[in-house]
Amino acid sequence: MPTVLFVCVHNAGRSQMAAGFLQHLAGGSVDVRSAGSEPADQLNPVAVAAMLEEGIDIRSEQPALLSTGAVRAADVVITMGCGDACPVFPGKRYEDWELADPAGLDLDAVRSIRDDVRARVQDLVGRITP
Repeated sequence: MPTVLFVCVHNAGRSQMAAGFLQHLAGGSVDVRSAGSEPADQLNPVAVAAMLEEGIDIRSEQPALLSTGAVRAADVVITMGCGDACPVFPGKRYEDWELADPAGLDLDAVRSIRDDVRARVQDLVGRITP
């Protein structure tokens, strides 16, 4: 089973939405993790609301600090605006997804980011699952 790690700065919006979509779309065929280089105290409530509109509840998730161990354990590392904070190891697949940060944005703006995240995750599922 492949392990995918989503990384953004605060681990409160983009990476949590991506993790929620991957868990939902992959149906248990992927080990999904997320972390942040500077994790927030809580999830972005607007990101949570946007995901609830899709029937995906991420309210129980908590922002987590990115660790070297999490990167080592992942087969695929997806970064989202965290720059050089993510360590690079040979043999891992790295992708950088340029996505707007939903922090401070209203629900309409976050819906657009959410939809972009969903499309990217759907593509990823097609590439990493049999």
